[in-house]
Amino acid sequence: MSVLNKDLYADIIIDISIESLDKTFQYRIPDSLKDRVVAGTKVNIPFGKGDRRITGYVVSISERPKIDISKIKDIDSVCEKQIGIDDRMISLAFWMREQFGSTANEALKCVIPVKKIIKNKVERQILPLVDVLRLQEELKKAEKRHATAKKRLLEELIEEYDQGLRYELVTQKLNIAVTTINALVKDEVIKVESKTSYRSSLGKAIDRKEEKSRTEITLNDEQKTISDSIISDYKAGRRDKYLIHGITGSGKTEVYMSVIDEVIASGKSVIMLIPEISLTYQTVKRFYKRFGDSISVINSRLSAGERYDQYLRAKNGETRIVIGPRSAVFTPFDNLGLIIIDEEHEGSYKSEQSPKYSTRDVAFRRAETEGASVILGSATPSLESYSAAKAGRIKLFELTKRAGGAELPCVHIVDLRDELKARNMSIFSRKLKALMIDRLSKNEQIMLFINRRGLSGFVNCRSCGYVVKCPHCDVSLNLHNNGKLICHYCGYEQPAVTTCPSCGSPYIKSFGTGTQKVEEMINKTFPGARVLRMDADTTRNKDSYDEILSKFSNHEADILVGTQMIVKGHDFHKVTLVGILLADMSLYTSDYRSAEVTYELLSQAAGRAGRGEAKGDVVIQTYNPEHYAITTSAVHDYKGFYDEEISFRKLMNYPPSWNMLKIMVACGDEGALLRETDRVKADIDKEISLLGEEGIKVFGPSPANIYKLNDVYRMIFYIKSSDYRKLVILKDELGERQSVEKAVSLQFDFNPI
Repeated sequence: MSVLNKDLYADIIIDISIESLDKTFQYRIPDSLKDRVVAGTKVNIPFGKGDRRITGYVVSISERPKIDISKIKDIDSVCEKQIGIDDRMISLAFWMREQFGSTANEALKCVIPVKKIIKNKVERQILPLVDVLRLQEELKKAEKRHATAKKRLLEELIEEYDQGLRYELVTQKLNIAVTTINALVKDEVIKVESKTSYRSSLGKAIDRKEEKSRTEITLNDEQKTISDSIISDYKAGRRDKYLIHGITGSGKTEVYMSVIDEVIASGKSVIMLIPEISLTYQTVKRFYKRFGDSISVINSRLSAGERYDQYLRAKNGETRIVIGPRSAVFTPFDNLGLIIIDEEHEGSYKSEQSPKYSTRDVAFRRAETEGASVILGSATPSLESYSAAKAGRIKLFELTKRAGGAELPCVHIVDLRDELKARNMSIFSRKLKALMIDRLSKNEQIMLFINRRGLSGFVNCRSCGYVVKCPHCDVSLNLHNNGKLICHYCGYEQPAVTTCPSCGSPYIKSFGTGTQKVEEMINKTFPGARVLRMDADTTRNKDSYDEILSKFSNHEADILVGTQMIVKGHDFHKVTLVGILLADMSLYTSDYRSAEVTYELLSQAAGRAGRGEAKGDVVIQTYNPEHYAITTSAVHDYKGFYDEEISFRKLMNYPPSWNMLKIMVACGDEGALLRETDRVKADIDKEISLLGEEGIKVFGPSPANIYKLNDVYRMIFYIKSSDYRKLVILKDELGERQSVEKAVSLQFDFNPI
């Protein structure tokens, strides 16, 4: 019997992210759709009472009904212009749902890098149908008839005879009417050809006409040992996990490229993950010079059409290397051979939306199921990765020398308490100011890092202590130099205040320092210096990152001031001084990883100095010069920092020693939130008694660090366990419970950042 004569049934996840509907529903596939509905297809289905139509994803197909056939409805239609999901991504999505906690629908949407089919870009080309002599004859005729438009077109076509002319160039820049073009087409002098082309994702700063260098990469002994070892494993069919711990400037990228050469030569594809969109410019520039048009970029700054075209190129095997932030891990390669996670320690590799997945864990899972290798690289590895490497679960390699013989910078720790005693009230310490004067006189470049954007930290009344806060979030507003107070969480804005809204006092003033304030102080202290600022406010536009970094790379500015985005992975050979204006900003946050984050930021910032021929200097300004995160970063001693920090984590049962599950209960109604929190606490206690209390600890409930965010109130539980599986079981049980309160959400986050 043919398949068409058999009834087929589809298990469908409906496109609604509600826990009570987080299961599959079975539908019959009509004969008219049997050749179009496969696992991963998005379909329209009837749901519930009446004629309500919703969408859903087909996750599997079978010939066996699970319920009474009379109760099974038919699929209505296939969603047109929607991207489907292949079997591998469906499997990955369900694994993510299990490991990280979310609805199946949320996980399925997460693994689809592109949601809709976008109309293809069509380019029209004007090509000659006759030889050059005939074109010259037509040109003479046009001159005699004073047909100036036709004359311009023929002149350009003769000059570009072999390549032809872009239709838009002729009509727009040459200002030639369509009637002129049609007349030459009718006379069979020219023809107009249309062809589908891909939209470029490489950005304006990448010169695609620049000659690609295919010269061999020259590796030093350390780099070659690592590259040869990984390539040897790959050729032998061993697909493993590797951690390259290399000091800043040690040439990890050259090792990546060497291994990539081998992987793409074997017919496989590569995903290259970077933590920040701001790193795209330099990474793409280096990779384009090496690999040319075989690379593409996927990130959130691309247009819908650009993202769709890169998706198609990867799906069709027309690109071999994709570069992008964490979502690029879902690139739909059919022949994946290698995933590289550069700067693997970065917190941006942890998703902020449900499912709150770890990109590292997803990469390991995808590589395991698709037969690929994974390389992690960092000058400051996460404690999780380094612990796994020390335990033998990941192969560890070390790069201890800077590439090209460059020296590590000299780091100076400045105690800001001493600056105050010396009556220096400036944001620049005496040491930093002296070095800035020196570098500017030598025409060398400077980077200044502060971990806050805006003009100031907060606005406070000196009379009554009132702090101007966001009405929708439990945070202070930040003053910007456009005269507005802005919430950096929800975007709320209001005009700056001149009198205290609480007591009416005129003594209300901004406190703290942001990037805008630093820029103002630079212009005041060093009036001849050319300054660029890079933060969330100056990089709102699509090409802002590339434009700012390109200008600084071309030495169109002397000083680059910015937030974290300027200290991660950039390679500017003329930078010989890095100033870290206040190293303590990340040290005393309510985060068990605060020392690790501080060490990473300081080490990465310091690593931007002295990457060329001239040796660099770094100035760390701090009120706590004795802290081990600061002292170890000053001497580039990662292992010393690791030993201190891992001892603290073991003592306090924090990851990676133990695992942690964060449970957030959220609701716009504060009363409903508190009632639901009590019920969740009772359910947690009940489940833990069933699991066994040994090796598991509960903390909370307590208000979230920002209790009110965008008019939603939030309570938090933290649960620690030496057994990750116990936390997963607890998450599953709590996820199945039904809330009696309306509009209450329960979110899970494993080993939160």
